[in-house]
Formats: sequence, structure tokens, C-alpha cells
Amino acid sequence: MIEVKNLTKRYGTVRAVNDISFSVDDVGVYGFLGPNGAGKSTTMNIITGALAASGGEVTINGFDIFEEPIEAKKCIGYLPENPPLYSDMTPEEYLVFVARAKGIPAARIEKDVEGVMKKTGLTHMAERLIRNLSKGYKQRVGIAQAILGDPDIIILDEPTVGLDPIQIVEIRELIRELGKEHTVILSSHVLPEISSVCDYVIVIFRGKIVVQDKLENLNRMFSETEILRVTTKGNGDKLRAALEKLEAAEKVTVVSNAVEVEAVIEVSSGADIRENISDILRELDMPVLSFTSNAQSLEDIFIKLINEQHIVEDDPSIPVKKVKKSKSEIKQSSKGRAYYEDDEDGSDNEDAEYTPLFEVDDSDDSDEND
Repeated sequence: MIEVKNLTKRYGTVRAVNDISFSVDDVGVYGFLGPNGAGKSTTMNIITGALAASGGEVTINGFDIFEEPIEAKKCIGYLPENPPLYSDMTPEEYLVFVARAKGIPAARIEKDVEGVMKKTGLTHMAERLIRNLSKGYKQRVGIAQAILGDPDIIILDEPTVGLDPIQIVEIRELIRELGKEHTVILSSHVLPEISSVCDYVIVIFRGKIVVQDKLENLNRMFSETEILRVTTKGNGDKLRAALEKLEAAEKVTVVSNAVEVEAVIEVSSGADIRENISDILRELDMPVLSFTSNAQSLEDIFIKLINEQHIVEDDPSIPVKKVKKSKSEIKQSSKGRAYYEDDEDGSDNEDAEYTPLFEVDDSDDSDEND
């Protein structure tokens, strides 16, 4: 459904997106992860046609987002990080406006608007002005406009920002339901949110795709063995003997005391012997007091992926030039950095937008008024 080839976005000499390629071919929820400044929002903005690219191709359901933007955008529902709301409208008025802008037939608009308000819990807020809504309800209005029209592809950038815990649970459930019939791309800094709703993960770092895979495959990639811990009561020797017969159990350690028995089983990667262990405990008439696994969380996997890319506190991918004070306008910041932008060919452009690219060298003896 989405095909991205050699996509690049440059801001002066900085490549926010650096020649990335990936595809999303099926329904489901895809988590788009990366540290701040990795290029997530830039990539999403390009995919949706909200931002031009410096190079590369993006096709949506076979339509080129740059050559056939209208047809491509008909397939997409988009919630940007800051929802594009009109504060002097009510949610209902705003959604009717969006429905017309999306080209939804007039006969369907009322029903479709009622449907998305119900899904996002906005029905009782339909007549309030958007400016008077809480941040959480404004976020719901943004989600409602994204799913209005039942698009094939739904792209959500930080969809639960500002929601309370109950609302977060409700929106996560909505995202899971949408993923059953739609392709949903979800960007979030809340990693437990990604792990709880996403089927696939795409990790981007310094403008490049680091990995794209199913969550379960990522866990296997970063763990050669899995450790299962079982706490029970009964005969520890019999339990050890039975567990050691399991082919996938590489090492079994059983410790007993007067109160309970703890078994630690190292399992070869990819093997799932939980049911086998349950059968053994049942046969030995030993109750399960606890059963845990060291299967890595998404946070663990994410940190390992990023660490493999040799993160440093001062990101060397951001070019910093030393310049002398000159008659060119340089806006000095409180941290001793200047805001100035090069042309794409590297030449100075005095009319360019200010961008943090240069470090100021104050060693020049020139006049301070220069």
C-alpha cells in the first residue's frame, strides 16, 4: 500500500531523511520509532504530501504522492503532531467541513460524522466550541478527522498526547480495531504504547531506517536464549528431572526451601515451552505460584538498536561550521551558536531562513559593529 524509495529531505546541508526505503504492504498497526530528531515526523509529512521531498519516490496504493497528489491523498487519513483545528467551530461543524473537503458525498456526511464522533467519544462534546475543549478532547477531534471517510491508510503522529489514562486505553483500543481493516502507521515516544498496539515496528535513526520487522522477530534477534522462572510447591528433584527432558531446555536450575520451589529454565531462542512446563506441573500436582519470562521489552530492544548505531551526545551527523563574525547577519543564541543557513550547494545565502548550523568563533579582532 505504501512504497518509499530512496527518500531524502535536506534542510541546507542537513539531511533530516537520508535515502530511506521501506514498504508497508498489508493491514495492521505499524509502529514508527526513533529518538527526537530522527526524521519520523518529516517522513510522515512527506508520505502524506504535506511536505516536499528533496529526492526519492513515495507511492500510495499505486499513486505517486508528488505526481498524483489528489488521488494519493484520498487514500490517507492523517493526524499530525499538532492537529489542524479551527477553534471557532464546534467538533461537529469542523468534521462536516473536513468531510466536504475530503469529497465525501453529501448524503453520507451526517452519518459518517456521527460515526467518527461516537468512535472517538466526542458525541457529548459535539456542540461545544473547539477552543473550549481540553487538550485531550482536541486530540480526539484530530483523530476523528483522520479516520473520517474510512481511508485505507491512517497515519497518526503521537495520537494519545494530552489524553488521560482512561482516554489512552480507549484510543489504543480504537487503534487496534482500525488495524484490523486498515493500514495504521503510529508514531509515538511512549514505547509501551507501541508494544501494546503494534504488529510491526520500523525504527529510524539519523534519517535512516535501522530495522523493519515484527515485534516477535526483533525479540529473537536480540536474545539468543530466553529465561523462564517458575515458582511452585512440591518435590524439586522430580521437577528438575522432568524439565531436563525437554529438548529446548538448555539449562535447568531448581532451588527448594521449606516454603516453595523455584525453577529457572534457559530456553533456546524461538522455542515456546510454556505449555510443556504447565503440563509437567499438572502431572506432578505442583501448583503454579508465579511464571515469568525475561523476554525483552520494546524499550530494551530500542535501546540496543540505537546503541548499535553509536549514539553520542553531540550528534556528529549535524554539520557544524566555524565562521568568523562578518557583515552577514548572524543571530547569536544563548548557547553560543548562530542561526544561519547554507544553500544546498553549500554557499552562504544571506536571505535564507535561520537554522542552527554554525558555531560562532569570537576570536576575530574585527569591530563589534561589523
